[in-house]
Amino acid sequence: MHTVAILALDQTVAFDMAIPVEVFGRVRLPDGRRPYRVRVCGTRPEVPTETFTIRAPWGLDGLAGADTIIVPGREEHAGPPPAEALQALRDAAAHGARIASICGGAFTLAATGLLDGLAATTHWIAADQLARQYPKIEVRPDVLYVDNGQLLTSAGASAGMDLCLHLVRRDLGSAVAADAARLAVTPLEREGGQAQYIVHEPPPLPRGSLLEPTLAWIQDHLGEDLTLEAMAARCAMSTRTFSRRFREQTGTTPLQWLLRARVRHAQYLLENSDHPIERIAVQAGFGSATAFRERFKRVTGTTPQTYRAAFRRSGVLDGTGQEPSREPVPPWANKPRYTRQAG
Repeated sequence: MHTVAILALDQTVAFDMAIPVEVFGRVRLPDGRRPYRVRVCGTRPEVPTETFTIRAPWGLDGLAGADTIIVPGREEHAGPPPAEALQALRDAAAHGARIASICGGAFTLAATGLLDGLAATTHWIAADQLARQYPKIEVRPDVLYVDNGQLLTSAGASAGMDLCLHLVRRDLGSAVAADAARLAVTPLEREGGQAQYIVHEPPPLPRGSLLEPTLAWIQDHLGEDLTLEAMAARCAMSTRTFSRRFREQTGTTPLQWLLRARVRHAQYLLENSDHPIERIAVQAGFGSATAFRERFKRVTGTTPQTYRAAFRRSGVLDGTGQEPSREPVPPWANKPRYTRQAG
């Protein structure tokens, strides 16, 4: 039987921990046998979380001899992981254990040094912090999980489900993994990566700068044919001067800024309207549906249709099945919807 040990440290994120407990604990072989034995291992018998206490029947010695170790994320205020837990992870890796982190658990795993020189991921909102704190790691913020063989990392909490199902498939094949996915009411493989869950905020307006009125005007006219010449004319500048000033004040080119704004506007329309893709392509300024789909997938990692299916807000249509007559709120007036803290 394959032993899965789940590391429970103080202020472990309970959801991150529940995912592997449920996935591995419910897997069944075709003959009904359980292929996994699940252990919850802590630095003490009762481990506090943000809202309740987890009972950990095993101590850190339970990591020894485990075939797979899962490292959940911890709350932001949890502080550094205990040195004895890091050493237990290093020892387990040295003895061949497979170790996988969920969400912010990548920080605990990174603290062991085991990820140095490897690719890894974590929740997109914490990816920059992971890269700064552990520069020897190649941080991949756009994927759901990274499989390095012995060491694996996953993105935000629900990506932990993807990772656990991936491990089941590695161990027992697609048929058993597909059964586990059906039991969890989740697809065995999700289309796209983590980028589709990132809120691509409208590009910032440099307040008080000469460009501020022009950038506000661009956001109000995203559906129009906005050439470099037209944008420069709004500032009464030559295209060369406009491009130079633009990069100085925004850190990017006019074209890249415009495309980013158009993608964010398209996200808003996909979430809040029933317009067909072809119409949204025009409204967002991409001209053709083909150009829109290509740019959208390049930025978000998924297709417009898949994004709409995942993030379509309820109540878009009124009781008659028609679109509401009121004008939609501009996208830059909306607060981010997907801002769960890493962990």
